[in-house]
Parts: sequence; C-alpha cells; structure tokens
Amino acid sequence: MTLSKLPPPLLRWYRENARDLPWRKTRDPYRIWVSEIMLQQTRVAAVLGYYARFLEAFPTVEALASAPEDQLMKLWEGLGYYSRARNLQRAAKLVADQGGFPDTYEELLALPGVGDYTAAAIASAAFARREAAVDGNVLRVVTRLTDCHGDIAAPQTKKCIRAQVQAVFPEAEADVRVFNQALMELGATVCVPGGPPKCLLCPVRDLCLGRERGTAEALPVKAPKKARRTEEKTVFLLLREGTLALRKRPASGLLAGLWEFPNVGGSLDEAAAGAAVRAWGLEPRAWRRRLAARHIFSHVEWHMTLYTLEVRGPGPGEFTWVDSLEQHAVPSAFARCREEAERALRE
Repeated sequence: MTLSKLPPPLLRWYRENARDLPWRKTRDPYRIWVSEIMLQQTRVAAVLGYYARFLEAFPTVEALASAPEDQLMKLWEGLGYYSRARNLQRAAKLVADQGGFPDTYEELLALPGVGDYTAAAIASAAFARREAAVDGNVLRVVTRLTDCHGDIAAPQTKKCIRAQVQAVFPEAEADVRVFNQALMELGATVCVPGGPPKCLLCPVRDLCLGRERGTAEALPVKAPKKARRTEEKTVFLLLREGTLALRKRPASGLLAGLWEFPNVGGSLDEAAAGAAVRAWGLEPRAWRRRLAARHIFSHVEWHMTLYTLEVRGPGPGEFTWVDSLEQHAVPSAFARCREEAERALRE
C-alpha cells in the first residue's frame, strides 16, 4: 500500500491523544535539539528530569557553549552515552559562533552529534521543513502498515521508508511541525514493540496491511544482534583519612574523560587485590567489604568485584582524593560502586 491516506486520521488522533511533553510546547530549536539528543536510546520518563535541570542550568545555546565541562558532565551523570553531551557542547559552540541555529536539514546534519533522524526532527518541529524523521518507532509503524519484511537495520530499508513518509508529508505548516511526532507517538503508545500492537486503539488500523494479513506482530524484521562480550573488572574504593580515590578515564573510548573508581582487569581475590593496591604505592590497612556488581552496555557487559578498604601512602599522581562525589561525574556503570562509596564516606 501507499501511505497517502495516513496523515488526516493520524494527525486528528495525535492532537487528541498526544502525551503532554515539554519539548512539544516550543518552537525554539535549541530546546527541541536538546530533547532530541537526550531521547536518543533513552526513555522519555528518564529524560524529563534531566531536561528540566539541563535547561535551568543552560537556558540558551550560548550558556551551553561556555559551560565548564565538569558541570556539563555532572548534569548528564546517569543519562549514559556521554559522547552526546560532548557533541552537544561542540555543536553549541558552532551555533553560537554562527549567531543562530541553521534551519535546513542539510545544515543541521553538519552539526556534531546530529544524524539523519535528529536533523529531520529539528528541521520539521522547529522550522516546519517537510523532512521525515525515521526512528525505531517510525520503522515499526511503517513496516506494519505496508507489510514490509525488509531488515530495518539495512540502510536500503531505512532509505525506502524515509522516502515513503517524505512523500505523504502534509502541506499545512502546523501539520508539518507535528507529523513526525505523530508517527513516533503512535509507535511509542499504540503500535508498540515487545508484544502485540494495540490495533483496536489504532486510528489507522483500517489502512494497515500487517493487521489485514496477520503479520503485524511479526514485524518489523531485524537481524539478530551480535552477542555482547563480557569483561571482568576489580574495582577499588580506596579510603584515606576521610577521602576517596578517583581517577579520570582516558580521553577517548568508552566513558571517555569521566571519573571512575580505580580498577584493574580480571576478578581478583584478596591477595591479588592487595598486590594491585601496593603497585599503586598504597598500603592496605583494613579491608571493609567485598561486593559484586554488573553493568550492561550495548556491546559489552562488565562483571565487577568491588573492594572497599582503608589505605595509607601517597598513591599515584593520577588519583584525585575527594571527600564528596557531588562535583564529579561518575557514570552509571559504577552505580553500585557509587552507592557503596557514599556509604563509606558517611561512615
């Protein structure tokens, strides 16, 4: 089928049923852009609080451009995918230097951290450009509507679906601004993943080939992901005279430039852990606790053995000794470790 009959019923439904979200109440490209970056691979419920705090701290693109990196990372702490925050600031500096946001898909696409979807989403919502923004929700909705069995991870499938949506974009400016959001909202709340779609609630069920042919629940088709690899780590909460050791991760790679608790590869027993501590020029004085923790990234899974111990000695220059974690952005990969660290500092 073509999607030519899709816009009118979809837009009526959206205007009556859309969730009340703050970034839908503005045409400010800065606020729309921040929301789109935060929402990448992150649930709406998780983003809401971060979005409000972020805009309170950085109400304009100029404020973000001039923000200290440590403050930026602390505000992003726990949201994950930290390269998003760095790219936000890089792009903010470019926008501030240019005197304002670019207003076309092609110019937006040139900003750091902005891909096809984000450029189209900003162009349509902020500037009423007729650009189709295709995310996972849109891929799912369109493949079910058209009974498409192409692999949605394949570039040619995404390109085809974007062209189909682009071809049926409405003309009225007010409709252009919300058409992408309406498709995404349908996928997020009705044509849902991980279970049967809610076809009885769908405003376009009579147009859906997947529903008619009984294939909707099997769609979209996506090639299986590669299995995650597992990494063993031993993490140390090193306490010295009421302070705790932190160090910065390397400037590139996973969790680049963020603060972490000192750690080494492998799952070490207490004897080997003691040797690792002594290699840093520190002497264990009292072993407090041993815990286990785990964190799952998209491509790797960390299995962590955590030791809390009191030490003495200077330690290496790469360690920073702090009496609080309030000013240091420690990623959520170390969430369990952080809980234990805060407890140990309180004690």
